[in-house]
Amino acid sequence: MKRTSVLVSVLGILGVLLATGAGAQSYPTKPVRIVVPFPPGGVADVLARAIQPGLQEALGQQVVIDNKPGAGGNIGAEIVARAEPDGYTLLLASAGILTINEFLYSKMPFDTATAFAPITVVGDMPNIVVVSPRTGITTLKELIDRAKALPGKLNFGSAGNGTTTHLAIVLLEQAAGIRLAHVPYKGAAPAVQDLVAGQIDGLVDNPPLVIGHIRSGATKALAWAAPQRMAILPDVPTAAEAGLPGFEASSWFALIAPAGTPKEIVARLNAETAKILRDPKMVEQFAQRGVRLVGNSVEEFTAFIPKERARWADIVKVSGVKLE
Repeated sequence: MKRTSVLVSVLGILGVLLATGAGAQSYPTKPVRIVVPFPPGGVADVLARAIQPGLQEALGQQVVIDNKPGAGGNIGAEIVARAEPDGYTLLLASAGILTINEFLYSKMPFDTATAFAPITVVGDMPNIVVVSPRTGITTLKELIDRAKALPGKLNFGSAGNGTTTHLAIVLLEQAAGIRLAHVPYKGAAPAVQDLVAGQIDGLVDNPPLVIGHIRSGATKALAWAAPQRMAILPDVPTAAEAGLPGFEASSWFALIAPAGTPKEIVARLNAETAKILRDPKMVEQFAQRGVRLVGNSVEEFTAFIPKERARWADIVKVSGVKLE
């Protein structure tokens, strides 16, 4: 019996070593799946498909993009949270999934703080404050002055209650000490359409949907909610430059794995992804869409998440929004 017990223990230890050390060294030996928890064509999907060819070449295995939209990204995120932590199922997560949803939704299918292993931030898309030319407002200071003179009278649209575009409005109100009238839409596109038509006064949104209208003069860009100006609209000041320091909001997207994924695998995925994101052609391509490619270290990304969670927890509380 003793001999059998020793044999079982040895086999168990060998199994663990093979699963971690040797398994990590030989990784990958089969296709890798990246779950995108949003529909095809969105920024998360575009970013995933942009890094797909480079990862395939670097890893020597097929990389499959699997769109699993729904519940603000929680459906796809749950798939990855419950997957084997072996590096073969990854998630192209949004800032919402990692820092906002847990405060918005009354029930979460996973514990955001412990369910995932951070790999790297892939891209960061700063918000921009945009108004209708019909308002006559041409600067962020003029917007703030108008809102203070007419509290709750300026209508700002968003993609819906609890979305990042809604919470960015709440953040603007908090930073500037103003009150705006929130108009939730079923998606960002109809909000932009009504802004162009002059049906609402403004919005705080990501660049892709509004850049064409800004360039045509159909809308007026007031400020970037970012620490630096963006090359796509270099003449638009940052909020700090426009007199409102501390107003920063963006939609960022990151590559993550299930918690417990071997550190060697996480480190390799980080290194390979960061290398892809440094390609000058890709950097320029996404800069023209208003997206900054990042590729930071595992340590930097890990330290970044709790700071963002704390910041957005307060904003969600102020917004009063709760989703089922």
